[in-house]
Amino acid sequence: MHRWYGKLLGFIAGWLLLRHPAGGVIGAVIGHAFDAGWLAPRRHKDHAVLGLGPEASPEEIDQAYRRLISQYHPDRVAGAAPELRRQAEARAAELNAAYDRLRRGQDGRKRRR
Repeated sequence: MHRWYGKLLGFIAGWLLLRHPAGGVIGAVIGHAFDAGWLAPRRHKDHAVLGLGPEASPEEIDQAYRRLISQYHPDRVAGAAPELRRQAEARAAELNAAYDRLRRGQDGRKRRR
C-alpha cells in the first residue's frame, strides 16, 4: 500500500497556511515528496555503499568497512596503472565518507581519528 498521509497532511497544512487552494496543492506536492522518500536521509545510501541493510548493527558496519577498505585501499594498487589508482582512491573516499556519516549518526558526534 502506498503512503498517503503525507499528501493529506501537506494539503491541509498548505491550505491553512496560505488560505488558498493553491496552498493545498503545494502542500500536497511536498507531502508526496515525503511519502515517496525523496527527502529521506542518506543513511540508507550509506548502508548500501558498505553493502549492508539499514538495520545493520554498529559491529556489522565496522566489519564491512574494514573488509571493503582492505580491498580498495589505494596502497594496494600503488604500482598499478594510474586509472586503477584513481578508481581505488575514489572508492576508498566513498567508503570513508559513508562510514564517517554512519558512525557520526550512531555516536551523535564526529569520530576522532
